[in-house]
Amino acid sequence: MGMMGKLKETQQKMEETKKRLDTVLVDEQSTDGLLKITITANRKIKSITIADDLLQDKEQLEDYMILVMNKAIEKATKVNEAELDAVAKMDMPMIPGMDNLFK
Repeated sequence: MGMMGKLKETQQKMEETKKRLDTVLVDEQSTDGLLKITITANRKIKSITIADDLLQDKEQLEDYMILVMNKAIEKATKVNEAELDAVAKMDMPMIPGMDNLFK
């Protein structure tokens, strides 16, 4: 298989991995468990659970949402990047000078 064939195969595997990452769920919650968020590894929100206690204080709920969402997105991004990097490194030949491309 030539270089172009290898590139197309890698591109197809990357697309398949991206689709699979829609099914990989990442859970995050506040330290006290009052807010829970589940997102996919492609950073799509799947569910948000809010304890009744948080509904009493709009400002606190907003703070919790920002903190927990950011933590969930960070986790999902790490999973996403690790999976896509693994596919790229597995299928791509090492070309001198391009070894930092997939880091």
